[in-house]
Amino acid sequence: MRIAGTNIPKEKKIGVSLNYVYGIGQTLTNKILEKAKIDWNIRVKDLTPAQEDLLRDIVEKEYTTEGNLRREVMFNIKRLKDIKSYIGLRHMKHLPVRGQRTKTNSRTVRGNVRKTAVSGKKKETKT
Repeated sequence: MRIAGTNIPKEKKIGVSLNYVYGIGQTLTNKILEKAKIDWNIRVKDLTPAQEDLLRDIVEKEYTTEGNLRREVMFNIKRLKDIKSYIGLRHMKHLPVRGQRTKTNSRTVRGNVRKTAVSGKKKETKT
């Protein structure tokens, strides 16, 4: 079954498998299933074609998901960069955006990757 261009796993419960769609989390899954009057515990393979179509219609018409949502997030970040807001500058410098500390954490983001230390003992060379 495909919803919003994403393949949904057939063996999992519908409540879990809807989370595979980008932009649909647990809360939104519960709202969608309540609106469609489908049990959370039913497996995807046990859905009727009418239920599949109803789910597909609800997700695609009422919510922004997958490519459109990714594009929207990308444009929001681009807008912040263009107006040179604090958050936009953090994005440009590839630093944490949401107030995390950078003195000890985010080493890989800053490019300060520490190599593992080698013991000080040198191997004997045979000549």
